[in-house]
Amino acid sequence: MKIDFRNINYLKLGNTKQRKIHKIITKYQLFEILNDYKPILVGTIPINIDIEESDVDIILQAHNLKELTQLLLKSFAQFAQFRLSTFSNGALTSNFMLEDTLIEIYATDIDTEKQNGYLHMIKEYEILQARNDSFKMEIIKLKKQGIKTEPAFCKLLNISGDPYVELLNYIVQ
Repeated sequence: MKIDFRNINYLKLGNTKQRKIHKIITKYQLFEILNDYKPILVGTIPINIDIEESDVDIILQAHNLKELTQLLLKSFAQFAQFRLSTFSNGALTSNFMLEDTLIEIYATDIDTEKQNGYLHMIKEYEILQARNDSFKMEIIKLKKQGIKTEPAFCKLLNISGDPYVELLNYIVQ
């Protein structure tokens, strides 16, 4: 099944956690607040390979981190565990809790559809669609053992090298 991950409406038809995430994003108007920054929900929750500890990952494209910082402070600083960090590579992250769910926002000046978080998720989704449920369950099992998502895929697909680079080069058959 083809999913447009740029629109979160697919979550309404998903599993219990996906429906919960849709309600939280909608209730707190996250995508409306962040709309100018082309938000996309990425990571393991959209492709249904999340584990209990998985957070909600939202990527943004921001050309002006100072403006975005002000928006994040104004909109989310009142929530538990709020943190904001900027990095020398021009990226920004913000974390906070909504209800019992950890939200992580990652922003850089790269178009959201060209960021690795989105590209990795799309590639992982294509692989999952081409494989059976036991492959998906093995990914989840490895994640529960503490292995990150991209290395877990590479392990099961026998891909060597840097998993964050080589996974994107993998040809789905």
